Amino acid sequence: MSLRNRLRVIAVAGLALAGMSAGLPPAAAGAPHERHPSGGGLSAVIRYTEYGIPHIVAKDYANLGFGNGWAQAADQVCNLADGFLTVRGERSGYLGADGVPDGSLSSATTNLSSDLYFRGVRDGRTVEKLLSTPAPAGPSRDAKESMRGFAAGYNAWIKQNRITDPACRGASWVRPVTALDVAVRAFALSVLGGQGRAIDGITAARPPSGAAAEPGVTPGEAAEAAARLLSTQNADMGSNAVAFNGTTTANGRGLLLGNPHYPWQGGRRFWQSQQTIPGELNVSGGSLLGSSTMSIGHNANIAWSHTVATGVTLNLHQLTLDPADPTAYLVDGVPERMVKRTVSVPVKGAAPVTRAQWWTRFGPVVTSLGTGLPLPWTADTAYALNDPNASNLRASDTALGFSKARGTAGIQDTLRRTQGLPWVNTIAADSSGHSFFSQSQVLPRITDDLARRCSTALGGATYPASGLAVLDGSRSDCAPGSDPDAVQPGIFGPGRMPTLKDTPYVENSNDSAWLTNAEHPLTGYERVFGTIGTNRSMRTRGAVEDVSAMAERGRLRVADLQRQQFANRAPAGDLAAADMAAACSALPGGTAVGTDGSPVDVSAACPVLSRWDRSVDTGSRGALLFDRFWRRAAKVPADRLWQVPYSPADPVRTPNTLNTSAPGVTAALADAVTELRAAGIALDAPLGDHQFVARNGQRLPISGGTESLGIWNKTEPRWNAAAGGYTEVSDGSSYIQAVGWDGGKCPVARTLLTYSQSSNPASAHFSDQTRLYSQERWVTSRFCEKDIMRSPDLRVERVREHR
Repeated sequence: MSLRNRLRVIAVAGLALAGMSAGLPPAAAGAPHERHPSGGGLSAVIRYTEYGIPHIVAKDYANLGFGNGWAQAADQVCNLADGFLTVRGERSGYLGADGVPDGSLSSATTNLSSDLYFRGVRDGRTVEKLLSTPAPAGPSRDAKESMRGFAAGYNAWIKQNRITDPACRGASWVRPVTALDVAVRAFALSVLGGQGRAIDGITAARPPSGAAAEPGVTPGEAAEAAARLLSTQNADMGSNAVAFNGTTTANGRGLLLGNPHYPWQGGRRFWQSQQTIPGELNVSGGSLLGSSTMSIGHNANIAWSHTVATGVTLNLHQLTLDPADPTAYLVDGVPERMVKRTVSVPVKGAAPVTRAQWWTRFGPVVTSLGTGLPLPWTADTAYALNDPNASNLRASDTALGFSKARGTAGIQDTLRRTQGLPWVNTIAADSSGHSFFSQSQVLPRITDDLARRCSTALGGATYPASGLAVLDGSRSDCAPGSDPDAVQPGIFGPGRMPTLKDTPYVENSNDSAWLTNAEHPLTGYERVFGTIGTNRSMRTRGAVEDVSAMAERGRLRVADLQRQQFANRAPAGDLAAADMAAACSALPGGTAVGTDGSPVDVSAACPVLSRWDRSVDTGSRGALLFDRFWRRAAKVPADRLWQVPYSPADPVRTPNTLNTSAPGVTAALADAVTELRAAGIALDAPLGDHQFVARNGQRLPISGGTESLGIWNKTEPRWNAAAGGYTEVSDGSSYIQAVGWDGGKCPVARTLLTYSQSSNPASAHFSDQTRLYSQERWVTSRFCEKDIMRSPDLRVERVREHR
């Protein structure tokens, strides 16, 4: 950029900012927001810096929401439009009833199931009731104004611009949206771990017809199915995060590394920005698509991240039905009729589909949770699902509170006031040197005592195994109670949340709160929050080893966080590779028997495993072989896989010592060798040659590894042997931030959005940060005004409604 052009851009931006600041009421004045703050139309100033990162400035929340809606649409219009199609219940009408949603907003397996649910939400005016609920139980005016502005900004962009993304170019379903659409999308995210898990079971529920009921499962089978369904280790969302306090750092200030693991495609991607209302709000970070607030981020004084928590956000009530009417159930011996909601869905090329949904005082009747846990509706029994997050539209206020906090005390106060987080933990650090962790979730108030008193036979198995309570719905004294400090009935109050403050480190990798700090274990919480004293995941074990060693070493800086993100150490390799290499070398004739009974010469694999550097860098030789072996070997039950069993007295280092003679272990190696040879892949090939993504015809090697390997830099790649190995990433590291402070006015922040800002292949920002991620490089955050204005790629847009 020439000096003349640069001066012109700075002048334009300065005038725009000056105009906005002049019209801004003092933050403390509490002046009401104007209905049309820009003379009848909303507007914002967007300054773009490197990698297409927008810095959005507006004079109030409606105008800031407008800038967010505009800029998100510019990058992600197709993903956003697809999500709005979902929450309007219109997928079947445009795309056909049998199509499959991308899973970002619910577990629905077909468009029809998705539409029946979301049309039911609309017909029941569920979200309108939440929007009309006064704060703090309902959303604040600022949050609602932000949603209103987001809808207006999205609409203005699609009205004023031509869509070039082939995913929705020319599609009739890309249409204007309302503030209610934005709010329903927020509702969908809130119930993702509750009603959202059971969409098919809610929409398929039918009273018994006299025919034989679908078979159920035994309590033992239900316990296993619930444990699989609710395990955070099997989900497409996870995360690592660590906060260090000032005793561990080089300057006595805090440090935070956030590494959320989210889908790389579809509507649950993060999108990066800075949001500013002069004198009121100034925050940078990542927002989930469709959100008008910051999901994960930092301001000048505080940085926070989230990890998916182990708290179970739903419970079941087993109903005893009226013998004379299977749509009535007994409570304390008195029958109550279910409420029938009839929902109709238009279908492309076919007649509309009309179905009934059945609701109780506890929630909807449900006939399954996932595919593995059927809950048949018989003549005498049905199951109702309780999801307290169906009454929670407060997450935006939690995000706004975090964005304005001045320290970890402000984070804790926000959690106490808003109680808006449905399914995540919070980890934070601040410039004063504090660290903070809290599992503050909206959870049904299921105490262990309530579960003991009120569990049915099914619940007696599922609750200890997974935290899923199945309570006796025929007794009113078996409903979840309420805490006096809870913002809504039926949930735990903030005084019951597992919280740890100001220890040298706090860390979570999607296990329970117990080992947030291994030297200061958290105990005393109810089973519904998670387990205590149980085997930790390989990723948790590796993470605790790493961060505790970092804390003990001390003198930490942001650069140390960056090194941890890409250390790519494979804890499973440290535990098992040497033993497997030795066992391989000892095999008679170098031959192992595969699972199909065929002998396989594995002798060439022995030195590869021995020489492997125990990391999953793109240049690591042997990493791919171990990965394909370990995915099979890790399925061997833990009590057979390891010679030294798990001990709660040594939870980070146990279990250990691979039992190479356990059935299935050497077969796993034989199968891995056979698989790689059949694909024409050398056993010692560098990982990056066969773990990559293709972007606009260019292969970008990707480091990291799968859940069972225990890698901090988690990558869940898709295996396609015919195309060369792992050729795409389904989920894994997403919006990464490493944040600290050096005593100046600007935070020291490095960020990385692994899949880049835009989903449009024609965009310059479709894969630019993905190339950085491939090279293990970072973006230097431009938070302060002087840094924004110094960007060599600075581009300023003033965007507004045209009416």
